[in-house]
Amino acid sequence: MRGHLCGIRTAWTVAATAAEAVADVAAGIGPSRLSHLLAFFSPDYVVDDLNTALAGAFPGTPITGCTMSGGICPAGGLERGLVVVAFPEKGFRVVSAILDAIDHLDVARTASSVRALRRILETESPDAAPNRRFALSFIDGLANAEETVVSAIAWALDGIPLVGGSAGDDLNFRETVLLHQGSIHRRAAVVVLVETDYPFQIFKSDHFEPTTTKFVVTASDDEQRIVHELNAEPAAREYAMAVGLDPEALTPMSFAAYPLAVKVGGEYFCRSIRRMNADGSLSFFCAIDEGVVLTLAQPRDIVETTRSELTRLEAALGGIDLIIGFDCILRRLDAESRQVRQGICDLYRRYDVVGFETYGEQYRAMHLNQTFTGIAIGRLAAS
Repeated sequence: MRGHLCGIRTAWTVAATAAEAVADVAAGIGPSRLSHLLAFFSPDYVVDDLNTALAGAFPGTPITGCTMSGGICPAGGLERGLVVVAFPEKGFRVVSAILDAIDHLDVARTASSVRALRRILETESPDAAPNRRFALSFIDGLANAEETVVSAIAWALDGIPLVGGSAGDDLNFRETVLLHQGSIHRRAAVVVLVETDYPFQIFKSDHFEPTTTKFVVTASDDEQRIVHELNAEPAAREYAMAVGLDPEALTPMSFAAYPLAVKVGGEYFCRSIRRMNADGSLSFFCAIDEGVVLTLAQPRDIVETTRSELTRLEAALGGIDLIIGFDCILRRLDAESRQVRQGICDLYRRYDVVGFETYGEQYRAMHLNQTFTGIAIGRLAAS
């Protein structure tokens, strides 16, 4: 449980039941006047119980939350539990909106909802500079709609920086859930717009670089994010041959260690594999279209690349008060397989990182994989 100079309070717990977990974090947050509460929680909690307990513990406070594939806190990575971030009324003005039925997204209505949030803040503080606002997105990680959702949100934000994460469920791929202001949602997304008096920067960090090995997607089901063929060969077999593995032995660890990337605007972005299917096809965490060229990526030092980005942020902000972060579940698997997860946890502790492990990350108008994104908030109020 921790308080920060900017007034944000954070708390986390690994309590077994929803009631116990909420009681723990409520005690950690303490009596406070809050503008908004973020809650990231394990899918094994009974979501109705959790929703009821949160409403009872934080009456009158707008609450946004989602299931996770692991928690992030200064104590390190949490395999399960509940992580909360409480924005104070002083120094933070927060508004939010739910976007339902995102697998059949109405782009115009989505843009209208986001613009309505902007108007609320602009009406409440007409003299605030545009660079005092940022947005967070939380998206159902199983709806296969992140690209459309984040593109529509970013378009309507008109330059306001956006970061976020896709809700996960511990690599079970059964159900992800979102909470918004007392209601439970599936196939949905939430956008949270924040105006603050404190300095901040959004960021992204990955630890891979492209190789010369290329794959062309020659057969795919774009809607389901399934690739049937790479280079006109069965997808799993072609991928396994390229990385020197037995196709029958492919696991989430394999996909974490050998991701694929796509080149967009001169920069490479990971397009991670979710699982191998019984027919030898590959399911992805991101949209993959037929004809796309995928590049096999090779790892760099995950601890050093993460440290480098956090050091840069610290210098740019003149000190970091805390970071709200969204880290791909495959980054954790890769760090574990290389036995360097403790190094990542040490960085979370040093920079007061709170957040959750995701099925995908959002950064500006992009949906990403195998990336660490977030918002770093500085220690001193802006002058």
